[in-house]
Amino acid sequence: MPDVTVTTLQEMKQKGDKITMLTAYDATFARAACQAGVEVLLVGDSLGMVVQGNDSTLPVTVQEMAYHTACVKRGNQGALLVTDLPFESGASAQQLHADAVAVMKAGAHMVKLEGGAWLAEPIARLAQIGVPVCAHLGLTPQAVNLFGGYKVQGRGDAQARQLRADAIALEQAGAAMLLLECVPSELAAEISQAVKIPVIGIGAGAATDGQVLVVHDMLGLSLTGRVPKFVKNFMEGQGSVQGAFEAYVKAVKDGSFPAAEHGFSA
Repeated sequence: MPDVTVTTLQEMKQKGDKITMLTAYDATFARAACQAGVEVLLVGDSLGMVVQGNDSTLPVTVQEMAYHTACVKRGNQGALLVTDLPFESGASAQQLHADAVAVMKAGAHMVKLEGGAWLAEPIARLAQIGVPVCAHLGLTPQAVNLFGGYKVQGRGDAQARQLRADAIALEQAGAAMLLLECVPSELAAEISQAVKIPVIGIGAGAATDGQVLVVHDMLGLSLTGRVPKFVKNFMEGQGSVQGAFEAYVKAVKDGSFPAAEHGFSA
């Protein structure tokens, strides 16, 4: 059992204490993040891009997610460990069940699924067998081909209404946490107020209950040279990776990150 649990995060939301999350793909970085005070480690399918060098997350397999989850588990020191279920997991109910079980057995404490209200039934089924789910709304990278690129989601009244409705539906279905990616800051604030579960943001402004960044991004590492607007390089002014992790935690906790320039307008 981790020191940080779903209950811990719910209590942090109620108290207004900001939650910190970072991606991790190996034992060394997992341990360093934990030592800096990061509450949640995300084994993201972003490993397909930052570790494997692919141009999207789509090629990642559940076997690879389970492998990296096991690696992170060995370095984890009490954080809640969340693992993405890859693109192929949504093929069927049986596939989703099998993939969730695989990463949980590898060491995950929660799985993350990308999608809207249509995920309500799968989330409810997973909750019934003891698998907590973080629902991922907004820019969902597995749907990049449908979106026509990596674009802000939730702009315009219709999209905003849909995202609010999706968030509420997924909470009612049993989602334990919500992640909002590349959503206008004002909308993200409204959704964070509308649901009781913790809401983690990336490119979603400062009013969410916590923040997440891809570890390579916040260390100033990029294969492509393209840096998303919502990223801050925490290695600047630091003498070590450990110092960068500590600076990230401090900035999220004191509210200085994300600043206005890291967010998006409606």
